[in-house]
Amino acid sequence: MPIEAVRSYFETLGIAGRILEFEESSATVELAAHAVGCEPARIAKTLSFCVGENAVLIVAAGDAKVDNTRFKAQFHTKAKMLTPDEAVSRIGHAVGGVCPFAVKEGVQVYLDRSLQRFETVYPACGSANSAIELTLQELERFSRFTAWVDVCKAWRPEEQAR
Repeated sequence: MPIEAVRSYFETLGIAGRILEFEESSATVELAAHAVGCEPARIAKTLSFCVGENAVLIVAAGDAKVDNTRFKAQFHTKAKMLTPDEAVSRIGHAVGGVCPFAVKEGVQVYLDRSLQRFETVYPACGSANSAIELTLQELERFSRFTAWVDVCKAWRPEEQAR
């Protein structure tokens, strides 16, 4: 079970006790925000893509959307999301619980700039009813991220006015 892999990983870091598990689903940004009790933008959604032969995760703010032009400029290919079956086989987590922790070997994790507006965010923990509150520094460390990127839109004030 993926949440157990995340829990085991977090035990090695001394933070397993911080995992939040809910009676209700937290599989979407809106459901997660309701379960956690925060604004949807503070949910750190993890999106899975295929870049060449590699599986790539983009962790972005809940109100952000991937911008195809920015994605292509960053990764030199069109944004192609993994199917639900591919997410399980290539990442190790099912859609609704995809997170940047305890992922399969070779998966690259990128954090989107849209998260930098917040002191803390809530990524999932490998199941459709879990989350953990992390500072951005903790998210960087625990996700073993590759780099910060700017591949999302619709979160900047000037973009929301349109």
